[in-house]
Amino acid sequence: MDQRIIDLYDEYTHKPLSRSSFIKRLALLTGSMATALAILPSIEVNGTNAAITNDEDLFTETISYAGVNGTMSAYVARPKKEGKYGAIVVIHENRGLNAHIEDVARRVAKAGFLAIAPNALAPIGGTPANEDEARTKFQELKQEDSNANFIKVFDYLKTRKDTNGNYGCVGFCWGGAMANTLAVNVPDLKAAVAFYGRQPKTEDVAKIKAAVQLHYGGLDTRVNEGKDAYEAALKAAGVTYEQYVYENVNHAFHNDTAPTRYNKEAATLAWQRTINFFEKYVNGKKS
Repeated sequence: MDQRIIDLYDEYTHKPLSRSSFIKRLALLTGSMATALAILPSIEVNGTNAAITNDEDLFTETISYAGVNGTMSAYVARPKKEGKYGAIVVIHENRGLNAHIEDVARRVAKAGFLAIAPNALAPIGGTPANEDEARTKFQELKQEDSNANFIKVFDYLKTRKDTNGNYGCVGFCWGGAMANTLAVNVPDLKAAVAFYGRQPKTEDVAKIKAAVQLHYGGLDTRVNEGKDAYEAALKAAGVTYEQYVYENVNHAFHNDTAPTRYNKEAATLAWQRTINFFEKYVNGKKS
């Protein structure tokens, strides 16, 4: 796939670019409107690819907790065996909680953790089935409210009898930025993993108590603009961190519902590194 097409799709999904403008520009790149419409299914996220992790040996539920601007909802998955588990907050992209992120939560649970995936859009009606509508709804959110609502999930976790008080988080794109925000604002957090997420203000990095793991796509120039400054601030603050750049892969390379951007090799490696990181810093197991 022409990298210019992938970059255009990234612009469409992250900037206020209308669908009609996106398709018109796609037609210019592909040479015709007919060609543009023909390749659309191979570009756009396809949620039918999502539910790949079965939950036969998992306990799952949907819960609610109080947010600052309404009621938050979240998907929970953990091993069926009763016990106390390290809890990992799984944070979605700028589409709200969907089948793909629920599947990621089940992958976390399969690795032996309690996973909880809050929905940032819950206070304003939840996640629309239409991806464009979901992204548009994000413009209605105040970032400070979303930050507070995700911080509040840790208060909820403290009320559960199946968590052991050790917390981590992992986020993707919008959720990657939120993972960095939680690292700054949640002193109890032991590990924060950000996949291609915007970085926090450098002056806030010294507040981080968690170990941080960062995953970037080498072709993701938009997010990577802040990568070096963040790393310098982490070093200066003495924060324990790991940073990985996966060359020749795009933003959203971990999302297996994004056909043109998903990279199986990079996604598999990054996910194994993520689970190993949680084992070490949330569960306290030495590798």
